[in-house]
Amino acid sequence: MAIMLPTAQRKDGEEQPYIPLGIFKLRLPFVHWGVEISEVLQAMVMFVSGMGAIAALQDVFGMSFEVALTIVCFHELTYCLHQILGDPVIPGWISPALPLMVTFLTTFSSVGDRIHALIATQLLVGVLFFILGITGVAQKLLEIVPRPLQAGIILGSGISAVIGKYCFSPTGTGFNNYPFSITIGGLFALYILYSSGFHEKVAENPRSFFARVANYGIMPGIGIGIIVGWIVGEIPLPQFQPGLFFVPHVSTVFNTYSIFGAGMPPLDIWLKVIPMAVVAYIIAFGDMIIGRTVVMEANNFRPDEEIDCDANRLNLLCAIRNFLEGSIAPTVTLAGPLWAAMTISVSERYKLGKKAMHSIFGGAGSFNIMKFLSCLILPLVCIFKPALPVALSLTLTIQGFACTYIAMRMAKSDTDLGIAGITGGALAVGGPAMGLAVGLALCFVLQGKETIASIKNGCNGKSSEDSCSESA
Repeated sequence: MAIMLPTAQRKDGEEQPYIPLGIFKLRLPFVHWGVEISEVLQAMVMFVSGMGAIAALQDVFGMSFEVALTIVCFHELTYCLHQILGDPVIPGWISPALPLMVTFLTTFSSVGDRIHALIATQLLVGVLFFILGITGVAQKLLEIVPRPLQAGIILGSGISAVIGKYCFSPTGTGFNNYPFSITIGGLFALYILYSSGFHEKVAENPRSFFARVANYGIMPGIGIGIIVGWIVGEIPLPQFQPGLFFVPHVSTVFNTYSIFGAGMPPLDIWLKVIPMAVVAYIIAFGDMIIGRTVVMEANNFRPDEEIDCDANRLNLLCAIRNFLEGSIAPTVTLAGPLWAAMTISVSERYKLGKKAMHSIFGGAGSFNIMKFLSCLILPLVCIFKPALPVALSLTLTIQGFACTYIAMRMAKSDTDLGIAGITGGALAVGGPAMGLAVGLALCFVLQGKETIASIKNGCNGKSSEDSCSESA
């Protein structure tokens, strides 16, 4: 059910009302789209996934929980720009880049250098979104990068997630500290997301209990993991604090972690972060394609609404978010274009018709705004605070699973698989610069003709689909 003013009504077959702002389309809640109660309720639970970044921020920078939560709140606030400025997709982290970012940042010995490296990386990612999106070069970049190298980057992200300290590292803080929570929660989440038997049950009755559980993506697994942790004593029970709302520590973040407080990163750090920024953008561009596909496929079921999915607008919004966050409150998750699980969840409910969800902007916008507000509701934060390491670990475990099968699908030959495997290992162990160097060297040595053809076709604006790797 959507709660809205008469100004949010539209004629069938038209776009949801908006105020034109150049490439952007201003839509305000209640005024231009209705608030959807179902998405509001989901956001009050699903916000814990975004709070998983707190554990990484604390670990890398040694900041307090309150300071890390302030950065997460600002990150969640920037999500709201998407539906307000005309984009229907629910944005998220550049998730596969998170374990790579954490490993990369810890190569810098001092906290000050880590802050500068994070600021520089996020600002450079913003520059890539802006330039490549506004000029239309983004698609060419993905055509130019050889497919085995793309697969290696994705695989390296998955490997890094699984072997990292938040998952299965022997000296880490993941499985070692929460074996029952991660095992049971992870298996439950994987079953919901990837079990063919479970998907058959959902397909048999799209409105069944199983279908409703599936719509929540990874969240049921995180919920089960937390409950198991409480039962076996791995996760402390919540300790509530007085007050209803969290007051962000804005001054501390601004004075310590912003570009205005920490200062402009030195030139040597800007040079060191270039490979990491390039890797993050390549990953993010793939997410943009997925998000557009999901929303437009859902729109095929709904002739009553015309949805404008503009790739340039999405690039610019991601650029704005990375510029804002990189300057004021940088975060290790970076500002990506897609939260796949929730975009799919909202799109599936949208397919049920106008009575289920009046507009895609109402569903996505209601979710994003309530997710931000949930981070400020102190009792909700206190409930999930002790379980954040488990939430982060399970998120990265699922990420590792997904990255692995996506990378394998991208490979078209045994040689592709080999290049992807070596590149992924080098990336996970040696970092972005080594991973890119090893992957490019293997592509040119083992598949020189195919690699050169792919680069030429990409530069000429042609599809590289037919010129990608064949067996050497």
